[in-house]
Amino acid sequence: MIQLNDICIYLTVNGRALVSGLSFTLNPADRTVIIGEEGNGKSTLLKLIADPALIADHAEYTGSIFKGGHRIGYLPQELTPDEAALPISDYLALDESSGWLAEYTAEELGLPAELLTETRPVSTLSGGERVKLRMVKVMLSEPDMLLLDEPTNDIDIETLEWLEGFIRRFRGGVLFVSHDETLIENTASAVIHLEHVHHKKVARHTVANMPYREYIERRERAFSHQEQVALKERDEQQKKEERWREIYEKVDSAQRSLSRQDPSTGRLLKKKMHSVMSQGRRLEKERESMTELPVTERQIFLDLPPVELPRRKEILRFKTEGLYSPAGEKLTAGFELNADAAEHIGIIGRNGVGKTTLLRLIERELAPRRDIKLFYMPQNYFDLLDGSETPVEFLAPSGRKEDITNARTYLGSVRFTADEAESPIARLSGGQKAKLMFVRMALEGCNVLLLDEPTRNFSPLSNPVIRSILARFGGCIISVTHDRKYLSEVCTRVLRLTEEGLFPADMDQAQ
Repeated sequence: MIQLNDICIYLTVNGRALVSGLSFTLNPADRTVIIGEEGNGKSTLLKLIADPALIADHAEYTGSIFKGGHRIGYLPQELTPDEAALPISDYLALDESSGWLAEYTAEELGLPAELLTETRPVSTLSGGERVKLRMVKVMLSEPDMLLLDEPTNDIDIETLEWLEGFIRRFRGGVLFVSHDETLIENTASAVIHLEHVHHKKVARHTVANMPYREYIERRERAFSHQEQVALKERDEQQKKEERWREIYEKVDSAQRSLSRQDPSTGRLLKKKMHSVMSQGRRLEKERESMTELPVTERQIFLDLPPVELPRRKEILRFKTEGLYSPAGEKLTAGFELNADAAEHIGIIGRNGVGKTTLLRLIERELAPRRDIKLFYMPQNYFDLLDGSETPVEFLAPSGRKEDITNARTYLGSVRFTADEAESPIARLSGGQKAKLMFVRMALEGCNVLLLDEPTRNFSPLSNPVIRSILARFGGCIISVTHDRKYLSEVCTRVLRLTEEGLFPADMDQAQ
């Protein structure tokens, strides 16, 4: 087993606590998910367990970690630039003893065995292929405990389903971070919830030995009950205090208007006032002991502006003879894609088939149009973001005072602190960058959205809010996604991109 005792993690730059007093045990049969909002320390916690040296550049910790001699396989969220530049064969560094295991794992993942010995850089693989290759490398050490940081990023639905089965079948313990609610619901038997409350000044956590959906439902019921009790107590307290003030004012008024020639009444009023003041002190103590209102980490208080477009307005009539990779390889046969104003279209398909390429071509076609207002959210946020800019500078490039104020207000609605709003974008987590994209989308008031994996970096707690906002959006949405809940809750039409073209997808199969 892996055992953590009283773990506290602090950011070196400002001493802010990411994790405070966390203790838990990961047993060989456990499937435990770490959830929490963006920037709450989920990845830092996994790195600490894998190797404390991995957090030395930005955080410090106290407490103890017992690993019990386990072989731990750690899948970080991203490749380093040096790893991405390596030839595939050098990245895996296979020998005779590890080659068979690599081929077996690759076959399970749907990777061709010949890919393992190719000399092209890892960076040339599609996002999903890179994740699969990294899983092959992790399994080469034959681990009996797995730490997986966002293994679902960039992988297609078929691979997501494989990953769910893999996590369930793995003989050791699995501790993982994921934004894919369906995968969490289908695999996690326990939950570690990291929260930052009171304007991110207080770190707290919950360890729950129950499936994710049960945890969320119990938590919501408990908070709802606590809120009802707290509000009822406050209402009753307010009535008591109002009655007390009425009595106090009457006694006080009587004392002030009392004649000096009536000492007997004066003594009675003084005694009465003493009793009233004692009652006031009791009411103060009652207020201190009242049930607290539940404090939760609110995710997003933001909506997209209302959109007015003729319902049958044709937004897109796209036709191609086929999609091609940057190297000139033909990916698909020709097809057409038409979209009307009120449609929310979801595009699915295996990794590497050209979904992002298609979205970029659509963006190129729609961008010059003056009868629509387009927003394109790329999969790689740095296609739009400058890492050296601050969020405020990105949202208010004019530098005008009113624009800056508006930007800060919007950032506050997605829980950016003042420090985060003025820090370089490069320091933000993936989820915070996604929120920044969403704020820009809201500020620009667009009526056509092109979204490449829009929910991939939002937490499972933020994602329901994002899906609800997009489902209500009155304009056109064309999105590439592997998020099965997004497909069912947001999309009015789902299409599958294959080598043969673009075809309607069965909604049940898409999920």
